[in-house]
Amino acid sequence: MIIDADCHLSSDRFDSLAITANDLIAIMDKAKVDKALVWLKPPYNRDIIPENRAIFEATRVYADRLLGFGWANPRLGVAQTQKALETCIDDFGFYGIKFNGAQDDYIIDDTNVSPFIEMVAMRGKTLAFHIGADFPENTHPFRLGRIAEKFPETTCFMIHMGGAAYPALDRSAIEVAKEHANIHIIASAIPERAIFNALEQLGPERISFGSDTPFYLMPVRLAMFNALLQDFSPDAAKMVLGGNIARLLSIEIS
Repeated sequence: MIIDADCHLSSDRFDSLAITANDLIAIMDKAKVDKALVWLKPPYNRDIIPENRAIFEATRVYADRLLGFGWANPRLGVAQTQKALETCIDDFGFYGIKFNGAQDDYIIDDTNVSPFIEMVAMRGKTLAFHIGADFPENTHPFRLGRIAEKFPETTCFMIHMGGAAYPALDRSAIEVAKEHANIHIIASAIPERAIFNALEQLGPERISFGSDTPFYLMPVRLAMFNALLQDFSPDAAKMVLGGNIARLLSIEIS
């Protein structure tokens, strides 16, 4: 089973990159990807309420293909953020919540953000963080290290492992992941050499394939992963291409 662990969906095609659930399924079918972990693509007006709902509706229509995560933006205020988290966790039953301090402009381990992260962790859900060089002050790997240390029983997805811009922070990302066993790397929007180094230093059980669709092309990124994994065992490839996500999210593989 191949699971793409980083895909963005939208309620409609509101810009040139936005894709709907139907669009994503067509892309997945062409790439021969079985399932995808999905979260929203932030709209320009920052109104994430309908976008989180669009993720939920997509996971209902394609329950056997799409794995839903919610999105929280602490910059929208305490009351709205708490409501969004409650809706995503209690009503939508998402696997976890993504926090993106780059696109939404906040420091991920700031004391004002911590209560929301704690709320997700205390509900037993997975935490996902954009960790990139596009806004290193807000999303540097060491900030995720602080969060992972505070919630050692909670799985923390490190999305992009310090990539999403150049020069990438992949060495710092690997160092932080070495220190915290609850950090799992989703290797999207990052060069192949960084992924290879992470596989060698952390092992295939700590890394998962992600394409960052629609910002990157899923079939191309998958081909890159397949090329990289030729140097590893078939079991390692199975873990990276889907087995790790299935294990971490308790998804049954038939």
